Amino acid sequence: MLTAKQHELLLFIHRRLDETGVSPSFEEMKAALDLKSKSGVHRLIGALEERQFLRRLPNRARALEVMRLPGAAQPSGGAGGGAVADLAAARARKVQSALPADAPATAVPLVGRIAAGLPIEAIEDHEQLAVPQALLGPGEHYALQVSGDSMIEAGIFDGDFALIRKCEEAREGDIVVALIDNSDATLKYFHREKGMVRLDPANSLYEPQRYLPSRVKIQGKLAGLLRRY
Repeated sequence: MLTAKQHELLLFIHRRLDETGVSPSFEEMKAALDLKSKSGVHRLIGALEERQFLRRLPNRARALEVMRLPGAAQPSGGAGGGAVADLAAARARKVQSALPADAPATAVPLVGRIAAGLPIEAIEDHEQLAVPQALLGPGEHYALQVSGDSMIEAGIFDGDFALIRKCEEAREGDIVVALIDNSDATLKYFHREKGMVRLDPANSLYEPQRYLPSRVKIQGKLAGLLRRY
């Protein structure tokens, strides 16, 4: 038997995988279950792994796979490898069909690399990246290639291309490009805390960064991601 929270988390992960093909971040799971910390999410995932409802995919941070669902929600085929393979294949087809090969593309400036760890030197425009229009909303956009692993629990990995919508303001919890001291840029969660700006990583190995507001300029918010395999 699963606890109510375990059942709720399992269904949340299953729905997100069906919708997007990507498992939710620990921050999203914490918010969805109204938990106070990500450590509670880790405990729930560990319990679901022990009961063989979930498994972590090797060598991929935050990658989860639903092995089976409880009761009437059990996927057809049972809990064996065939059912898991069918689920994974269906999700892959859904993601692929969302962006057909001939989808219209828009050229956006590729302005170089940005740290998803410690801040790195800001860079200037020098290339263009073709981006499917379906991934871009309204507004002006640019792209940055991610360097580092501090945002892996948000599903942002080293080498990904972050699509950024230009703006100068951010709300609590937005993932932003923050320019620090007019020279260093970093990709982090944005928060305000006791008169300071706090930039949070999505990796428990990293500490939040705190700055006076006068030192931080918002250069844009994350609008999407591109990944090459």
